[in-house]
Formats: sequence, C-alpha cells, structure tokens
Amino acid sequence: MKIVVCIKQVPAKDAPLAIAGGGWIRETDIGFEMNEPDSFALEEALRLKEKHTGEVIAVSMGPERVKQTIKEALAKGADRGMHIADDQAHTLDPLGAAKSLAAAIEREKPDLVLTGLQSEDHGFGQTGVLLADRLGLPHATLIMQIGVEGDHLRVKRELEAGWFQWVELPLPAVLTIQSGINKVRYATLKGRAHQDQKDRVPDRHPERSCREAARKIEARTASAVTRTATDEHSSRHRTARRKMEQDLL
Repeated sequence: MKIVVCIKQVPAKDAPLAIAGGGWIRETDIGFEMNEPDSFALEEALRLKEKHTGEVIAVSMGPERVKQTIKEALAKGADRGMHIADDQAHTLDPLGAAKSLAAAIEREKPDLVLTGLQSEDHGFGQTGVLLADRLGLPHATLIMQIGVEGDHLRVKRELEAGWFQWVELPLPAVLTIQSGINKVRYATLKGRAHQDQKDRVPDRHPERSCREAARKIEARTASAVTRTATDEHSSRHRTARRKMEQDLL
C-alpha cells in the first residue's frame, strides 16, 4: 500500500513573529517545525504501513529549510521524502497549493493520500479537499478511524455534538485526518541513524531541471565543436604535408 502524506513546515509555536513586507512574517531568528495536524496524519500513515505493509512518502512544499521537516518524517519511519521547491509557497492560496501538490503526487500513483486538518499558520482547512478534487479522487474529512477492507476504506468521521458518521469509499482516496486521532511518536535515535540510509530528498523544480538540461546540451555542443575544429586542423595539416612531399619530388 503506497501512502502519501502531505506535511507542512510552520513557524514554531513560541516563535516571536513580526510582519515583514509582502504580508508575510520576518523569518530571521525564528524556528520552524512540522505542522502539528500533519503529524497526526503522518502517524496514521505509519500505523497503516505497519499493519498492511507498504510505503510511506512524505511530501512538503517550500524553500530549502523545508527539507529539515521532511528528514524528521523520515526519522519517524517514512520511507521516502519529496520536496517541492518553491521559495514563494507562502503566497499560495489553498487552490494554488493543491495544484502544486497534485502535480507532484499524481506521478506516484498512491493508494491513499493523507493530510492534516489544517495548517497552524494560515488555518484555511481547505487544501486537503481541493487536493482530492485536483487528483479526481474520492475524499472524506475529519477522520477519526481508518479501516482498510480490500479495495475500499471504511472510515469514521467526527461530526458535531458528539456524533460520528461511518463512510465507505473506494481506493485510491484522499483523507483529511482529525487532530487527536492517535498518539504521535517521537523520532528515535535509531530512526535518525537509519534516515541517512534512506533515499535522498529530491527536489521537484521544473525550472531548475530545464536549466540543468540546457547546460548539458551546451556542454555537448561545445565538445562537438571542439572535435570538429580539431579534425579540420588535422585535415589541413595532412594536405599541406602531402603537397610539400610532392614539391620535393
């Protein structure tokens, strides 16, 4: 069972925040951590993997510092990490974020996608539902319990006033996990040591890939031009030498 978990890096709860230009906070001298609602989604994904076997992939979007949060997920037990490199991710609305996440996730063809209830910085609570729409998958929100039964799920949703609802939906699907569904594990020393043996965190950055490809093409072209110039020089040298030998005869 391949499970993708969307995790977000947010400012630490005790970070002294100051508004900077562009409507965002001043990031200097503050710490960042994994969004707490997403940590419940990660924990649920790890428990499903332990019960049904499979693979857990942690996906996060943002600048270079986001890789630290992905590494934390790897230390807790995720098998792979995916970094969607975007220095302006904080300017995206829920739909923009869902589009970027969907473009990266659909390549993996997961059986299940999990997200947290909402982020602790913007708090929209819409990205998970919009992500399901972009992926064209069935979804359910406020999930308190997950049961895998063959090719479909049976999930328990939390409603208002202490009411709950049981819902069945086919796989693959997208679920928004309610905070408090489980007890989140800590990253162990063994997990951190094992983290180095796992796959490196790849960047999903189309513009960077294009620039690298252009540099490689340019390098191959320059090499070909050099070889052609060398061949022409050798040919002229051989022609001049043959003419000199004929004149001596």
